[in-house]
Amino acid sequence: MKATLPIFWRHVITVLAGSFSAQALPLLAAPLITRLCTPAEMGAFSVWFGLVAIGAIGATLRLETAMILDHSPIAQRTCFAVVAYSCSVTALLVTLCAAVARAFDLPVARDMSWYALLAIGVGTWLTAYMQTTLAYATSRNEFGKAAKAKVWGAGTITLAQLALLLAGIGGAAALLAGHLVGLACGLLAAPRLLAPPVPRLRLLLDRAQRSYLRRHDAFWRFSLPSELLNGFVGQLPLFLIGARHGVLAAGLFALTRRVLAAPISLLAASVLEVFKRQSVHDYQTLGNCRDAYRYTFKALLLLGLGPSLALLLFSPALFAWIFGESWRAAGEMAQILAPLYFLNFIASPLSYVFYVAGKQKSELIWQIALFAMTLGVFLAPLTLEQSITSYAVGYSLLYLVYLRMSYRYSHNAMVPT
Repeated sequence: MKATLPIFWRHVITVLAGSFSAQALPLLAAPLITRLCTPAEMGAFSVWFGLVAIGAIGATLRLETAMILDHSPIAQRTCFAVVAYSCSVTALLVTLCAAVARAFDLPVARDMSWYALLAIGVGTWLTAYMQTTLAYATSRNEFGKAAKAKVWGAGTITLAQLALLLAGIGGAAALLAGHLVGLACGLLAAPRLLAPPVPRLRLLLDRAQRSYLRRHDAFWRFSLPSELLNGFVGQLPLFLIGARHGVLAAGLFALTRRVLAAPISLLAASVLEVFKRQSVHDYQTLGNCRDAYRYTFKALLLLGLGPSLALLLFSPALFAWIFGESWRAAGEMAQILAPLYFLNFIASPLSYVFYVAGKQKSELIWQIALFAMTLGVFLAPLTLEQSITSYAVGYSLLYLVYLRMSYRYSHNAMVPT
C-alpha cells in the first residue's frame, strides 16, 4: 500500500482540481442567485431537484457501480446498454406517475406546475446517464477527463440559471430550466471527452444483457433499494419541512444543505473516486483493503475538521453576510447540522467498502434504520428547530455505527451479512 500512496494522492489531486472547478462557479454564483430568487422559490426548485435525484438512482439500477468492478470492454458496453434501457423506461414511468399524481390532485403534484412535473422524467434520464458516463471514466482511471466533464456540466448549469434569472424569468422556473440546459450540455460534451460505449436501444433486453443483470444481481437487489432509501431519506427532511412548515422553510433548509454538502462534493467525492479503484485493487490482490481504509479515514478526518468547526462557530453571521440577511435562519440550521455533515464527510467515501466486500445487504438494513429514524423525527409533533436537532443527533449516532461496520468489512473478516 505504501508504494501506491503517491499515485493515490496524485489521482485525488487530479479529481479534486476538476471538482473544485466544477463547484467553484456554483458556489461563487450562489450569493447572486440567492438575491435574484426568494427562499420560497429556492424551496420549490429544491423539491423538484430532490425528485429527480431519487429517480436517477432508480434509473441506473446501481449498475454504474458494477462497471468499476467488472471493467472489461465487453462488460462495460453491455452495462451501458442495460443502463440506457433502464433510464428510458424509468423516465417514461416517472413522467406518467407525475401526470397521474397531478390528475388526482395529490399534495406534492398540486403545488408544482405541469412544466415542472413533466420535466422530472427528462431530468432523471439526463442525470442517470451522466452518472454512468462518469463511472465509466473512473473505471478506466481517466480522472482528468471526468473532471473536465464535471466542470463543463456545472458551469453550464450555473450560467444558464443566472442568464434566465437576469432575463426576468420566474425564480423556480429559471432554476429548473437552467439545470436541464446544463445537464444536456454536459452530456453532449461527455462523449467527446470520455468516449464511452454507445448503446443501441431495443424494445427488450437481449440474452447478454439479461445475463449481465443476473451476474450483478446484488447491485439491483440490495444496493438499489439501499441507495433509493438513502436518496429518499436524504430528501425526506426537505419534503416534510416543506409540507409541514412551508416552502420558505424548505428553501432555507435547501441552502443549508447545499452549503454543508459542498465539502463533501468537493473533497470527499474526489477521495471516493480514487478510493474506489484503490480498495478494489487491494481487495483483489491482498484480500482486504484495511490499509487503504485507514489512510483514507485519517486524511478525511484532517480535511473535514477545519470547515466543520468554522460552520459550527460562525454559520449565522456567514450566511447573512454572503447570501443576504433573509438567509440568516439557514445559517442557524447549519450550526445544528455541522457535526452531522462532518461525519457524513468521513463516511461517504468509505461506504464503498460495502460494495467491494459484497455486504450490500448489511448496508440495506442500516438504511432501513435510518429511514425509520428520519420518518419518526419529522412526523413527531416538534418545532422546526427541535426536528432538525433530533435528526442531527439520530443520524450522527447511526453514522458512528456505519463507520464501525465499514471498518470491520475492510478487514474482510468472516462476519454475517
